[in-house]
Amino acid sequence: MEWFSPENVVALLTAVLGVATSAGVLWYERRVPRRKRIGYRVQMDTPIGSEVSQGRANVRLGLFNETPDMADATLVLLRVENDGSQSIGDEDYTGRGELHGLTAEFTGRTVRGIAVTHSPDAEHLMDHFTPAAGLRHHGSVIRLPRVPLNRNEHFKLLVLLTGSHVGGPIKVTGGIRDGVVARNKAARPDEKPPLFGPAARIITVALTACVVTLAGIIVVRDDSPPPMDCATGTLTVTGSTAFKPVLEELKQKYEDECDGARIRLDVRGSNAGVRKLDAAGAEAGSAGSPSMIALSDGPRPAALTDLHEKRVAISLFSLVINDTVPVTDLSLEQIRRIYRGDIRNWNEIEGGPDLEIRLVSRDANSGTREVFQRRVLDANEPAASSRDCTTKDYADAPVLRCELDSTEQVLAEVAELDGAIGYTELRGGTVPDGAHRTAMDGTTPSVDTLDTSSYPYREIEYAYTYGSPPADSLVAGFLNYLDNYGEEIMRTNGHLPCATPKGMRLCGEG
Repeated sequence: MEWFSPENVVALLTAVLGVATSAGVLWYERRVPRRKRIGYRVQMDTPIGSEVSQGRANVRLGLFNETPDMADATLVLLRVENDGSQSIGDEDYTGRGELHGLTAEFTGRTVRGIAVTHSPDAEHLMDHFTPAAGLRHHGSVIRLPRVPLNRNEHFKLLVLLTGSHVGGPIKVTGGIRDGVVARNKAARPDEKPPLFGPAARIITVALTACVVTLAGIIVVRDDSPPPMDCATGTLTVTGSTAFKPVLEELKQKYEDECDGARIRLDVRGSNAGVRKLDAAGAEAGSAGSPSMIALSDGPRPAALTDLHEKRVAISLFSLVINDTVPVTDLSLEQIRRIYRGDIRNWNEIEGGPDLEIRLVSRDANSGTREVFQRRVLDANEPAASSRDCTTKDYADAPVLRCELDSTEQVLAEVAELDGAIGYTELRGGTVPDGAHRTAMDGTTPSVDTLDTSSYPYREIEYAYTYGSPPADSLVAGFLNYLDNYGEEIMRTNGHLPCATPKGMRLCGEG
């Protein structure tokens, strides 16, 4: 079981948040005194006079038009409510020696008249709004009695004011034992207080986000079982550099899908790879087939009889030329003469510039080199005559030729060195800036046309094991995975899989 999977982590966080919330609420209920709270809000502040200093023209008829001193009159609807968790009695108001409990102040305006209304089923509140109980006004101030309010009860003041325009400061003050008087947000008339407070909303949003995230992970996760070819352990894959890009992608996919499998790549050239496998098998002796696969461009040396082959793909290779040479097609005869040293300057080829030809080749362990010698040159390459690919080590060498250890080195050197030519696997057609591929006898290498093409620079890619590995081994599992899941990866990197109908025929021809 994967304990630290994303869904498990989110589920754990959701559970912790839920438990912490419940515990916090319980602690709050038992340990924290419930606060008393009176809130107030301005639900209306509108002009009714003829002055329109705020740009709000109005029409007045009847009483409003006849009443003197009303040019700057305004009407304010003020709601006062118990929006706390406890009821408030008249003894909860803390003003000393005064009848009134709250003060409403309308800064800059004069109170001219007051009308009081109550919340539904709270007619008893009206008995408190008398001058004897403390209701009075003077100037900009209204004194409010000590009105007892049950939870969610409220009363409203409709106040007629003069002396200033709408929007002036309005404030309600007073003292509440174990409580506060606070302004609420503006609301529509008779709007109920919010069901959830800020803390409750934050917790609800957090829990909802966790649940939605967990559900999303469950919906989109891949519950498909791992491939049947999965096996555990460590496997070493060595050999062909031409197949390295394929192996790198397959390694990542196999390890991602097969828990407990580790693939170690040790690509060092086809010849070095098969010899390393043979040596590992001989050392293991009766212990059985080593956990190793060697990839080779072309068949193994005939003497290594203990190595068993599996034909994997047809690999394509090509020549690459530095961009200082605008040649895009060479005949087989021209290529052979160049590598023999018969043609030493590009101007001897139609369209070529006056540049010395520099041959950038692979070392003796390279399968790419062996395929080039066998399929294209029909002969071995001449000896290396340069260690730096720039100058000859001895003056009478017929051609400048250097050897490098990897495809990456060959491509980089050809791209940088004027007049250089080298060879490489197709690798999906990618070549660095400064170099380009060339056709052979008018044929461009392509996986799509391989079955109808006479393009010569190609070879079967072999996977070798030492003896026959057990069917449930990591060696057998990875080879089967290569057949079943590696087709698109191989094609992308310039190889035609032998497991395809087209590849099956070509791989069988040898």
